Amino acid sequence: MHDSFLTHARKRWLWVALVLLTGSLVAYVWHDPIGPPNGGTWLGYTLGTIGALLIFWLTSFGIRKRTYANRVGSLRGWLSAHVYLGTSLILIALLHSGFQFGWNVHTLALVLMLAVILSGFFGVYAYLRYPSLMTRNRDSATRQAMLDEIADIDQNALALADGIDRKIHAIVLRSIENTRLGGGVWSLLNARDSSNLALAQARQMLDAREQAGDEAQKVATREMPTMFAMVDFLAANADDKQAEALRRLIDLLSRKKSLAGRVARDIQLQSLMEIWLYFHVPLTFALLAALVAHVVVVFFYW
Repeated sequence: MHDSFLTHARKRWLWVALVLLTGSLVAYVWHDPIGPPNGGTWLGYTLGTIGALLIFWLTSFGIRKRTYANRVGSLRGWLSAHVYLGTSLILIALLHSGFQFGWNVHTLALVLMLAVILSGFFGVYAYLRYPSLMTRNRDSATRQAMLDEIADIDQNALALADGIDRKIHAIVLRSIENTRLGGGVWSLLNARDSSNLALAQARQMLDAREQAGDEAQKVATREMPTMFAMVDFLAANADDKQAEALRRLIDLLSRKKSLAGRVARDIQLQSLMEIWLYFHVPLTFALLAALVAHVVVVFFYW
């Protein structure tokens, strides 16, 4: 059975977090402060200290990930602790505050902590969900292998187009130039490339050209003008040899379109696995600043 970071060492850190939470809850119920529970009681200070130490320790996970010579526990074990102890912070922080909130730096620290944890939840989901989707999408091929095959298809398509007609060569060249994989954040997350979207439908267009009447041809011309130009050339100008070459060309372009879609999807999934860190890390630094301000205010100005 695969040992993920959630089940690492028989869920050791889940049990540690549950023990910590149970102890905190029992102490909170047993505690009988003068006035409402709040962070200024001995239990409030104790839970606050535990929470602050946990936050600073959890932040060190970023350092541990990049310290390959560190032998204090496995990286998977650190990640498991990061997830479970980080989640336990929600209740610990609420018990520390006694569920007392206001428009101040203390509540700001709490809100930032919750934002960091929620972004971390998405990270957990991403690392559990997307790698398997990437594996299925790649179909035993690497991204580089798919890119290499696309490059080979481009060369073969241009060679075929050279033997058909200059107009067809120009269409294929334009399709190659318009192929864009990756790009800005929106392009990465939408899994789209900028090649001709009609390429994969060329074979259907061939059949439609042979079977449809004038009205259907007008619709096809309006909706997919680039590929219709190729089909129109096939029907009006091509001899048998050119027709066969053009059909092979359309097969190549259809294959390329399929590969480009898979590469774009692969890039999208990898981006989703990484983009949450652009929220998680800055929010973590903001939390540290708010936490320091919270501690300073409590001990020096409270």
